[in-house]
Formats: sequence, C-alpha cells, structure tokens
Amino acid sequence: MSDQIFVHRTHLNFPAEQVFAWHARPGAFERLMPPWEQVQLVERTGAIRDGDRTHVRIRVAGIWLDWIAEHRDYVEGRQFRDVQVQGPMRRWEHLHTFEPAGPDACTLEDRITCELPGGKLGEIIGGRFNRHKLERMFAYRERLLTQDLAVHARYAADRPWTIAITGASGLIGSALTPLLTTAGYTVKHLVRREPREAHEIRWSPDAGDIDAAALAGVDAVVNLAGEPVMGWWNEAKKQRILDSRVNGTRLIAQTLATLDPPPRVLVNASGINYYGSSGGEPVDESSPPGEGFLTETCQAWEAATQPASEAGVRTVMFRLGMVLSPKGGALATMLPIFRAGFAGPLGDGRHWWSWITLDDAIYAITHALFSNAVQGPVNLTSPEPVTNRDFTRTLGKVLGRPTVLPAPRFALRLGFGEMADETMFASARVMPRGLQETGYTFAYPALEPALRHLLGR
Repeated sequence: MSDQIFVHRTHLNFPAEQVFAWHARPGAFERLMPPWEQVQLVERTGAIRDGDRTHVRIRVAGIWLDWIAEHRDYVEGRQFRDVQVQGPMRRWEHLHTFEPAGPDACTLEDRITCELPGGKLGEIIGGRFNRHKLERMFAYRERLLTQDLAVHARYAADRPWTIAITGASGLIGSALTPLLTTAGYTVKHLVRREPREAHEIRWSPDAGDIDAAALAGVDAVVNLAGEPVMGWWNEAKKQRILDSRVNGTRLIAQTLATLDPPPRVLVNASGINYYGSSGGEPVDESSPPGEGFLTETCQAWEAATQPASEAGVRTVMFRLGMVLSPKGGALATMLPIFRAGFAGPLGDGRHWWSWITLDDAIYAITHALFSNAVQGPVNLTSPEPVTNRDFTRTLGKVLGRPTVLPAPRFALRLGFGEMADETMFASARVMPRGLQETGYTFAYPALEPALRHLLGR
C-alpha cells in the first residue's frame, strides 16, 4: 500500500531554538490539540526526547481508541519525530523540523507519513477525509502557535515566575496552565484532596484550611474556583454558589496577606452578572451594579479580595462574559442542538450576550498577570457583543444549519427557573474598557471569525 504524505510549513518570526523550546515544555500537546477534537491525555512519560511516550485516547465514530506515540530522532533545537506504536493507523510518523530563517525567524515543517487501516479500501474511503482533517488541524495549530509565541514575547517576565491556580481542572484553568508552562513558568495547582504530585498544594475552602507554607515564594495566584452556576436554583444550590466563591476567595486573600513577601498579584474571577440585566445600554467597569442573586454574589466575591489588596498585593477582579469553547461551557451545550438543526433564538432573541473566546480569556488573564497597569475590576468580554438572535444566526451560519426554531421563554423558565432569567435571558452589553485602555489586543474580537477558529470551519 502507498503511504499518504502530508506536509505543513509555518513561517514564524521567532528563533528556531525558541520555537523548539516551546514544543519541548509541558503543555505543548494540550495547546496544539484543536478544541473540536475529542482527545484525552492518559499518560506522558518524559517530553520529546528519544524513548519518551505520549498515551492518549481519541474518539472516532463514537468509539474511544488508544493511541501511543513514541518520540525518536531527537536533535536539540532542530527536530523530533513521533511514531505510532499502538493506535488505529497501520503506520503513522510525524517529523517536526525547525529550520532557522535568519537569527530571529524560522520555518516549522510538520511532515506526516501514514498508512490508513483497511488496505486499499480504507485508502479510497478515508484518504480524502484524513487529509481534510489534517488540513483543519494544522491551520488551527499555526494560528495557535503564532498567537501563543507572540503573547509569551509580549509578557515576558523579569525571571521565571511561579503561579498558583485554583480551579485548574475547569475550562479556563485547564487552558491557562499549558499556556503558562509552555512559556517556561512553574504552575502549581491548589487541590481539595491530599496532593499526589509535586506541583499540587492542599486547600479546603469549606474548612477554611490551606497549606500556606506551600504558597511561600509564589509570584502570582489565579483564583478560578467556584460552584457551577448551571442547574436548578434551590436555596441549597444558591448557598453553594455563593459560599464557594466568597469563602474560597477570602481564604486565599487572607492567606496571601500573611506571606512575607506576598505575591505580586492576585487575579480573581468574577462575572459580568455584576451588572445584572442592563438592557441594550453599554456598560463598562465604571457602571453601577445591577440587581439579582448573581449580582449580589459578584459583589461579595469581589469584596472578599480586600485582605490581599490591603496587604499591597495588586488585585485584579476579572468579570467574565460567556467563554466560548467546544470543550465546555455554553457553546459545548449548544452545539448538539445546533448540529441537529433544532436551534433558534431564546425568546425574541433581542437580549445582549457578551462573550469571549477561551483563547482571549487566557491571553487576557496573562495580560493581567504581567501588566502592572491592570488593577481592580476588568471586563473579560469581546469588544463586539451581540444579541442572542445574532449569535444564533452566526453559529448556524458557521455550522451550515438552520436556526428557525425559537425556544419560548416560558418553557425555559419552567425547566430552569430563576437561573434562566439571570443567565440565558439576562441582557448585558458589556464593553472591555479596562483591557483596551491597558493595551490588550484581542485575537478574536468578532464573533464569526471566533467561531470559525474554535470549530475549525
């Protein structure tokens, strides 16, 4: 059988050694895997040197398959090869080469040689599909790598930082960690169980307990922890939403205030629910709070950071909009309905949705970490919010699906109660003035290009 060969070349305005080092650090695999692919990292031994292995599970046609690749032909700063030793392909080799193009640029070549399963029939049926899949994947990887390297260059610290993250297994934390580790920073995770890895720190917000000694010497803390908002809001659920945010944040802030020296910065989550449902009037960080349970939660959440700020820790409260990623959150929930052709606006669709891509969310958090001008409340939203109707039409257009079946407000209110009013139907036209005034540049300010990037369309 003949091999299928795929070659993708990327010109990068960074030295070959720097790009190679990015690939050799923890987190490179996670950053380069497109978010629409269903892949689970099972185990990694080593990095990319000869004999190191990566074991993942991939979902193909609804079936999870094991794929183990071994790294070979390692040449420092110039190349490494991934070879399938177990997996669905009859043969798979991926050669990465880094060719200098002067002192400050290089060409990254990805050369894949593979043989599909099923012999000649498999080649006929799957050859075109496989090439299209690789083209989508490597177009994404090129965009992502170019953006990440630019972010790392822009926000390079005076020395390697150590950054602690709570909520590291969530949607944002699981993307932020590899962005930071590929830059060469040390990332520690606060976990609610006994630590099993060297980078883990024990804490228990419910018990008011934290390993303060393990935080000594940390340069920054990013607090992302909190009970999920989705679900039926009975009084117990609402209390968990409030307590998980306020108690955890207060514990972090009080602990940081006792450290000598304290960290340079605390970046703490909040939400645009601070503004309540403000109709179609644009709001920014200077706007007053709205009304409702989530507004009150955000106010208490932000107030809980006060012990850190009083101790001289630069404190940022980032008010998150709807974070878009097919890996989780609102977009992942919507996609099956849209793909089935059963989607439409929520109610009349006139309420405003303020959104941000997952990539811009973690880039903006990086901006907050390393930019001393960023302080206080900061909106993490795209500068181009849209109405729910326009969001629905745009997502349908990107997916090539109709969006003509509106979801009646009364039905969603019956199914989700108060939560529907404060999330799905809340109208918040939030502008990211704080980010823009401190020099942040959005990678994806407009919705359609953002969705095409996230979905590989």
